[in-house]
Amino acid sequence: MTDLHGTTICAVKRGGKIAIGGDGQVTMGESVIMKSNAVKVKRIYDDKVIIGFAGSVSDAFALSEKLEAMLQKYSGNLMRSAVELAELWRDGKIMRKYEAMIITADKENLFIVSGSGDVIEPEGGVCAIGSGGNYALAAARALTENTDFAADDIVKKALLIAGNLCVFTNDRLTIETIDSNKSN
Repeated sequence: MTDLHGTTICAVKRGGKIAIGGDGQVTMGESVIMKSNAVKVKRIYDDKVIIGFAGSVSDAFALSEKLEAMLQKYSGNLMRSAVELAELWRDGKIMRKYEAMIITADKENLFIVSGSGDVIEPEGGVCAIGSGGNYALAAARALTENTDFAADDIVKKALLIAGNLCVFTNDRLTIETIDSNKSN
């Protein structure tokens, strides 16, 4: 089976808002763009939580469903749900083989969750994953430290920079935001 990959997900927490964005490219192997407008950032749990995923699409959808089930089980507590998902992912015989990473946020929290059992709250409220993640992370950090741009503007600019550098990242963006000042 040929691997499908090619994603950059970036998140910024700033000024009472959290934005998560991703590009739309799905690549087969090293040379074929299978799709340019995939949506890899979505809202779950009655639109109170945003999730962005990089890696295998089917694995990411399975993780999204499992995270939403955990949110239901733990009454929307994202930290507890993310930790439980990471433990399940690390310990599960089938899930251990999942090839994906996720960034998730609610109006208060921002986390990276990985299959090795990691739940990381990013330093400085900026994180990125995926094939262009390091480019987006560097751009987002620079923009956060040197501009007054809003969280969603930083995510957009960082993803566009990553798209100019990473062949597995394009400029078809999906960006979702949560405002901690508004009640859901």
